[in-house]
Amino acid sequence: MTIDDMTVRQQPDTLPSPWRSGRFRLLFTARSASLLADGMLMVSLTTAVLGTGHGAGGVGYALAAWMAPIVLLVLFGGVLADRFTPQVMMVGADVVRMLAMLVLAALLAFSDVRLWQIMALMALSGAATAMFQPGLASIVPQVAEDIQRANALLRISEAIATLLGPGLAGLLVAYGDVAGSFTVIAAAFAVSALGLAPLRSLSTARKDADEPMLRRLATGWQEFRSRAWLWGVIAVWAVYGLFVFGPALPLGAALLTEQHGTSGYGWIASADGAGTIIGGLLGMRVRPRRPLVAGACAMFCFALNPLAPALGWSFPLAAFTGVLAGCGFAFWGVMWATSVQSHIPLAVLSRVSAYDVAGSIMVIPLGRALAGPAAEAVGADRVLLFSSVMGVLLIAAMLCVPAVRGLGRTPDEP
Repeated sequence: MTIDDMTVRQQPDTLPSPWRSGRFRLLFTARSASLLADGMLMVSLTTAVLGTGHGAGGVGYALAAWMAPIVLLVLFGGVLADRFTPQVMMVGADVVRMLAMLVLAALLAFSDVRLWQIMALMALSGAATAMFQPGLASIVPQVAEDIQRANALLRISEAIATLLGPGLAGLLVAYGDVAGSFTVIAAAFAVSALGLAPLRSLSTARKDADEPMLRRLATGWQEFRSRAWLWGVIAVWAVYGLFVFGPALPLGAALLTEQHGTSGYGWIASADGAGTIIGGLLGMRVRPRRPLVAGACAMFCFALNPLAPALGWSFPLAAFTGVLAGCGFAFWGVMWATSVQSHIPLAVLSRVSAYDVAGSIMVIPLGRALAGPAAEAVGADRVLLFSSVMGVLLIAAMLCVPAVRGLGRTPDEP
């Protein structure tokens, strides 16, 4: 039996630190560079579109052009990752994203860029991201024995990149030019590709490698729907994305800026990032017997995220709730990623992860699109208050699923 035919079983008391694995250090470096590029991209893209005179509507079109291919193609990304190995797909995706950013930088520096050109390059980058994301889940168990600590470290890296990326892009735009910021983004994707390139030794033969793509996609779906804890969480998460994640960011940012000013909102967002780091650190140390239960309980804290602006809380209290919300979300992320990577066979992990990603993100754009009209109809504060209540109810519903409550740390545990 090969590693592709089994799930990864852990003995946490005897597992070495992920840092002792050179392969994990390569993955960590690559992932950190990729996340930094993602963190810079939104600021640089917004500045580029506005600077070329396409207005806020153009920003929306560019963001939609980037996200639509992710939602549409991520399932095929999972199939291809299991077919050609995650490392091959991730390196190829980084190369495509690097080239797209370099072309965009050149257009901004040497010509009058058109909106359709920006949208086309962002669509190409989004398609590459769809090829990149599913493979990450199946690489982690192969480069680190302690899966939970590895996921916690990656979550901390994500938080730091989220904090540093927009600031770095802002500095480059303010003191250089927007073309230079896209060049730095391209360099970050290049670093990611170089970090992942040596991991080709992880490649393993797949027993279903010759099956048609649709058959392999169906196999991933069968693996996904055969686990009640898996589809149960994603079903709740999809509704959560519509009613909580969707409205919380745009309406919360608008109200917090109105209540505490631009700098105040920036500090509250930073507090959320600091909470994410704390949640990642807790994820390294706390090893609950029921990881999904512990993670879901932590996610109750995220209901404070829309509640603070809805009730107009003071700046210190809003910042503190940001820390709690970020901590809860990060701890849940560690518990969820570890559970998926510990219970799903590696041979189908990328495909199952693709269904996870698709189900989690596909309704968030709809939630954001509906947030504005809903706020105009009943008020932004009432929409966010509704989001907070739904956040509590949905996590409670998740905990009512017996398969979620009963999932242990490893497949051997009840």
